[in-house]
Amino acid sequence: MTNAPLLQSLPRASRREEMFPKLADGLVGRLIEHGRVRQASSGEVLVEPGESTKIFFVVITGEIEIVRPRAKFEQLIAVLGPGMFTGEVNMLSGRRGLTQLRVSQPGEIVELEREQLLELVQTDSELSDILMRAFILRRVELIEQRLGDVVLLGSSHCADTLRIKEFLTRNDHPYSWIDLDRDSSVQDLLDHFRVSQEDVPVVICHDKVVLRNPTNQQIAGCLGFNDAIEQTHVRDLVIVGAGPAGLAAGVYGASEGLDVLMLDSDSPAAKPVRVPR
Repeated sequence: MTNAPLLQSLPRASRREEMFPKLADGLVGRLIEHGRVRQASSGEVLVEPGESTKIFFVVITGEIEIVRPRAKFEQLIAVLGPGMFTGEVNMLSGRRGLTQLRVSQPGEIVELEREQLLELVQTDSELSDILMRAFILRRVELIEQRLGDVVLLGSSHCADTLRIKEFLTRNDHPYSWIDLDRDSSVQDLLDHFRVSQEDVPVVICHDKVVLRNPTNQQIAGCLGFNDAIEQTHVRDLVIVGAGPAGLAAGVYGASEGLDVLMLDSDSPAAKPVRVPR
């Protein structure tokens, strides 16, 4: 992962502070100007895992818990108090969330639509630096701790297993990996999902959807990588390929005011190109 050195250079306590910073009152005030303030009641679920990330929350008073539900228990990731905010990289990409957001102490929260947040990070450099750093660190932590919604069963000697691992890694999507050549107890899991050895590699999405030797496109569809893209929207420019030439063309096109969409084979999710105005 290209972001790993960023995490390794931070002590654990400092990393936690960078992942979950507390915004000064002035910065919270600027967010309030772009969103709306409302009351949140105890026990209210703001976002469920697997839902498209459309709302960004900031705590004014009270507390929000970030929880990762598991099959038989739930894992508490963080508790957000006054001045703290929700979201990670999927807030920018519009992909589905991996965690549940739940109000643990009633109070006031600020809500911003995803589009409002995208506009804000392009125009407010101070807030942008804080949010972007926190979002990136949170995603890398999810990857390091394997707190994702995907389990991959395969063999390190299998080309398709390596293809799927590369695809998930390039898309920065956290996943758990079970090596069939080393884990002798995995047969019980295969029997549970009625999977034979001929079906591997197997991808289990959201603990319930079983994909047998899927294509990259099938995995992208199961995980909702394309959910944020309006399929019927007509673009001014579509660029196929996200290499150096494609990226340059996208930036130049967007800087001229064109509505640009970029497609890449390693990341089926289409990418709208934006530049600060």
